[in-house]
Amino acid sequence: MKIIFTLLFALFMTQTNAQQNDKLLRHVVLFKFKETSSAADVKKVEDAFRALPSKIKEVRGFEWGTNNSPEGLAQGFTHCFFVSFASEKDREVYLPHPAHAAFVEVLKPHLDKVLVIDYWAGK
Repeated sequence: MKIIFTLLFALFMTQTNAQQNDKLLRHVVLFKFKETSSAADVKKVEDAFRALPSKIKEVRGFEWGTNNSPEGLAQGFTHCFFVSFASEKDREVYLPHPAHAAFVEVLKPHLDKVLVIDYWAGK
């Protein structure tokens, strides 16, 4: 009986550790662009952000898109970029990374507002 309990406990701990290791740190970035920025300016920003995962190995996942909500609650934010990391340490590498800094320089002339939220994904 003691062996069965030990095996079940070990199985539970293995599953718990696997689930914790599967968690990802999500970095959500929303942009509101200046009214003076052209479609070409915005495309340049999109392209620069989309290039980051190929330049920064710590990025585990990446998605992006533009708002299409019918609710009218976006407050002028039009773009969402969703970057995933395996750890806070990976995010610490990403934020000051030279490729990220170069992206920010492309973004700055066109940015009206930004909203950033980071969270550990839960199920």
